[in-house]
Amino acid sequence: MASSMIESLGSLNKDSFVSLLSKLIGESKFVQNNPPELIPQEDRIVNHVLDSLRPYSTESGGGPLVINHVAYHSGRGNLIVEYPGSVPGKIVSFVGMHMDVVTANPDEWEFDPFSLSIDGDKLRGRGTTDCLGHVALVTELMKRLGETKPALRSSVVAVFIASEENSSIPGVGVDMLVKDKLLDKLKAGPLFWIDTADKQPCIGTGGMIPWKLHVTGKLFHSGLAHKAINAMELGMEGLKEIQSRFYRDFPPHEQEKVYGFATPSTMKPTQWSYPGGGINQIPGDCTVSGDVRLTPFYDVKEVMKKLQEYVDDINANIEKLATRGPVSKYVLPEENLRGRLTLSFDEASAGVACNLDSRGFHVLCKATEEVVGHVKPYSITGTLPLIRDLKDEGFDVQTSGYGLMATYHAKNEYCLLSDMCQGFDVFVKIISQLEQD
Repeated sequence: MASSMIESLGSLNKDSFVSLLSKLIGESKFVQNNPPELIPQEDRIVNHVLDSLRPYSTESGGGPLVINHVAYHSGRGNLIVEYPGSVPGKIVSFVGMHMDVVTANPDEWEFDPFSLSIDGDKLRGRGTTDCLGHVALVTELMKRLGETKPALRSSVVAVFIASEENSSIPGVGVDMLVKDKLLDKLKAGPLFWIDTADKQPCIGTGGMIPWKLHVTGKLFHSGLAHKAINAMELGMEGLKEIQSRFYRDFPPHEQEKVYGFATPSTMKPTQWSYPGGGINQIPGDCTVSGDVRLTPFYDVKEVMKKLQEYVDDINANIEKLATRGPVSKYVLPEENLRGRLTLSFDEASAGVACNLDSRGFHVLCKATEEVVGHVKPYSITGTLPLIRDLKDEGFDVQTSGYGLMATYHAKNEYCLLSDMCQGFDVFVKIISQLEQD
């Protein structure tokens, strides 16, 4: 049964895949997600997927696919496609193929980001790796199921989603599908989130805590440094102390080796700003911004609480903070002035550690090994907050992807056609293994 199903589904139709991907990349300019300037119109992608699948859908009378186009904002739809199996409650799903992309500046690219170009095995354009390549790939899988109509016990469901790259406009994508219980039946089987890279299972992701540290000192002439509180020096020394305490309290966790995390949790600055002034002025204000990337074995709220405690303690004991030179200071008693650090946070998200004992994980690993030739699960402290939400809702989430991590969100993005072909084969192997349960 399994071998005959694999034979009937066959391998990826390269011409059909490239043709569809060309149409999708041709829309990528209109699905860039960076509000308020750029609000994607994901239905431009939906329409091409529907053109491919409608001939095999129940609504056209020509096939078994059940299609549900769900939009919460005008022009910004999600698409749920189901190939029904014969056993109620037996199901496998491929989710997370998002129809928006990050921005691209054509002036900075070596080729047009908004049209597909082909260079040997390379398929080039914005969205080829993240994530329009996966949209096209899973569309081809569902199309093949509709064409060949294999007698499956498992239902196979694909969920193409809107609004993954930027969440500043709420209530658009998979969060609403979950809220409206449109995905509840997917909890009965493994859910494969298809939005990572490099053909290996990604079994862990990081949480993210964006922070801002505003530093208040006293502006004064640089020739009279003893009358100033240098906000930059206070920011540097204060941040150094905060980082030291963070790494003391949140050291590398033993589970990070089990999951193969590339890095432990980190807390670091990424931006620095100040109001401006002359070179001969000691600044009285500045702001340091950055993020915490947190492995999923630590609690986001606990870390935020600790960071605030560090700042409160530094402020209360600012005289003890290291200074820089004989007149560097953070207190001016004669003026009753004290330097001060003020910490604030933007929206934080938690990481996820996939269940390594689940059927979904073992099936994905076996399929990957058979198709790719080896399996090496990995984890990164990049964020996929949507899959943490799904895991918390009770879904057996596993993640994989067939683009290239090296071109993820990058200029000159591309994927490899050979990798996408292997991705298709992995999907078929997954379905085949689950048929044997």
